[in-house]
Amino acid sequence: MCKEEVVMSINSLGQLYFEHLQTPLKQRTTREKEENASIDTSQENQEDLGLWEEKFAEFVDVKVNGPASIGLDFSLHGFEHLYGIPQHAESHRLKNTSDEDVYRLYNLDVYGYKIHEKMGIYGSVPYLLAHKLGRTVGIFWLNSSETLVEINTEPAVKYTLTQMDPEAAKQKGSSRTDVHWMSESGIIDVFLLTGPTPSDVFKQYSSLTGTQAMPPLFSLGYHQCRWNYEDEQDVKAVDAGFDKHDIPYDVIWLDIEHTKGKRYFTWDKKRFPNPQRMQELLRNKKRKLVVISDPHIKIDPDYSVYAKAKEQGFFVKNHKGEDFEGICWPGLSSYLDFTNPKVREWYSGLFAFSVYQGSTDILYIWNDMNEPSVFRGPEKTMQKNAIHHGNWEHRELHNIYGFYQQKATAEGLIQRSKGKERPFVLTRSFFAGSQKYGAVWTGDNRAEWSYLKISIPMLLTLSITGISFCGADVGGFIGNPEAELLVRWYQAGAYQPFFRGHATINSKRREPWLFGKEHTRLIREAIRERYALLPYWYSLFYRAHMTSEPIMRPLWVEFPDELETFGMEDEYMLGSALLVHPVTEPKATVVDVFLPGSSEVWYDSKTFASWEGACTVNIPVTLDTIPVFQRGGSVVPIKRVIGKSTGWMTDSPYGLRVALSTKGSAVGELYLDDGHSFQYLHQKQFLHRKFCFCSGVLSNSCADERGHYPSKCVVEQIFVLGLKKQPSSVTTHSSDGKDQPVAFTYCARTSTLSLEKLSLNVGTDWEVHIK
Repeated sequence: MCKEEVVMSINSLGQLYFEHLQTPLKQRTTREKEENASIDTSQENQEDLGLWEEKFAEFVDVKVNGPASIGLDFSLHGFEHLYGIPQHAESHRLKNTSDEDVYRLYNLDVYGYKIHEKMGIYGSVPYLLAHKLGRTVGIFWLNSSETLVEINTEPAVKYTLTQMDPEAAKQKGSSRTDVHWMSESGIIDVFLLTGPTPSDVFKQYSSLTGTQAMPPLFSLGYHQCRWNYEDEQDVKAVDAGFDKHDIPYDVIWLDIEHTKGKRYFTWDKKRFPNPQRMQELLRNKKRKLVVISDPHIKIDPDYSVYAKAKEQGFFVKNHKGEDFEGICWPGLSSYLDFTNPKVREWYSGLFAFSVYQGSTDILYIWNDMNEPSVFRGPEKTMQKNAIHHGNWEHRELHNIYGFYQQKATAEGLIQRSKGKERPFVLTRSFFAGSQKYGAVWTGDNRAEWSYLKISIPMLLTLSITGISFCGADVGGFIGNPEAELLVRWYQAGAYQPFFRGHATINSKRREPWLFGKEHTRLIREAIRERYALLPYWYSLFYRAHMTSEPIMRPLWVEFPDELETFGMEDEYMLGSALLVHPVTEPKATVVDVFLPGSSEVWYDSKTFASWEGACTVNIPVTLDTIPVFQRGGSVVPIKRVIGKSTGWMTDSPYGLRVALSTKGSAVGELYLDDGHSFQYLHQKQFLHRKFCFCSGVLSNSCADERGHYPSKCVVEQIFVLGLKKQPSSVTTHSSDGKDQPVAFTYCARTSTLSLEKLSLNVGTDWEVHIK
């Protein structure tokens, strides 16, 4: 109960369940026969069906410890809107499962997964949020075995609640949703988060699982990937193509073909004879390289990684105690047991420059196939009776396997720099807490409009469950996107946290300049918009890192008292300042955008046209249009000059978009540091500035006195949106007492004040007075 209100009831339906330790039927009957007991085992045989042994096609799952399932139900009083439990290619709001399939949490390699399905795909976070007017709550079911979740928003059993929870039953007329968690194994380990606000629930959850890692700045730029760039010349040509077409990008990626026969930590010497020289060419352009490293290790005694892991007993075992063997990209492989701390420590050491020959400090890592994927295994994964460190069966740990690989990889990248540099690691498989180690993406999607559309609710669900650094393959991994779809996907991806174009090996090449001049221009503009907003993105990541606030937010998070927002999933907030409504339909000429908040005002980010909130507006769109709106009352920092990559923009000038609220005020912030090291954390080398507009004065002041970081950057341009009348004068006031008049222009049609050619240092206090 919270303030005499029953929020949650536990076991209202009496579905608490756990197994006791049992003896296998054969042992029981043998013992009883030896004791000359006369028994009828027919009923027992029926009861034991599937409890000790199950068959799936040609696979037999022998449960040496017997049945071990657990379950518990929770009744959420007054709640009809539930969210969370990724990963599913489904709506953001969870659906009633009383007449449908239940939600399954079981990490699987699903190539071209179906959409609007509740079956498990690459990752699992057993964490659910419920929201209603006045309260948000959460349930974190800490279990890494296969888990099913039933949701009933129309509870059929009402008398049980009265019998078991009389106080809850007194709340007549209140809706209720029942949630039933069932896991194949483990213990009942559950955390109830009582809010009451969305922000409170995010903090409560992050206190258990951690906040989003602070990423290196380059990783917020654009990433170019495909399976596979063929050789060093291909990498060089693609890199040059971006420069030729004036398109910024930060990272080029290499898939499995860069290795010697799919042996990770090696290079194909024919294709990549001098990987260090290739990386130096990228370094000279202030760009990075990402290569893939999967958990399966090719069985080859002459492959040093395999030989050393074999010698030390570092592989997962089969139920007979032998090294588990399965088929994956290299052919017959064994799988590293990342649940073993010694294996993780050893694996982290493989990233040392002296060990990983050909690697440099601009090389980062992509963990793929770590569900784990086993091509000829049951459901394309590892048998549940495989054995891990500590004699734990795989069934107990399945959903956390990939989490541990990403953890070991991130720690390896930190160790190779002697603890100085932030890692970047992308993982396909994930679990609760994966946000501490890097980024996640939605896996092998298709080049179809429906997959572009479903990516939005998928990313929103990841975001509210702690994993803010998330994205979907731009253009769709499988297939060949038409030009319009590709443009729209770049436009959407530019406003999502992880921004990477990717394609499978048998798809046509689709670098941004291969679809004609007009489409190249549109893709260039979308990517450049991303780079212009990098100061805002980086500030959002710092806030997520420090406070657990999601970066990509469903509208109900920012507007928790507006019922209209509770089911919306085609638009979202980027931080608290920007509302984004990607175009996800072909040949669209208009989109209906809901602008929330009866006391809010919203500004088109390009035209500066304004609308009052709490209404739906029809926005005409062409292929140029990315519907983005800035919220009145916010200040958004941008970069004025776009470079070839983030590294070229370190000292480039800033601009400020000051969007006034209906009360004529606005606030915003800017966070900056060196963009790559842990100095912000250990030495407090950072700047955190606060911008505030009130009563005609825009001020820049320190938001955190602990930080200090020298910056040459200046604010060169300021737009003030929603200024109702033309000012008579504009003056800057510096901290040393100097005043300086400023030339300005004012547009009465859009009520916009423009200040150009300023030189206000971003790291010092100053004011701009508008009279």
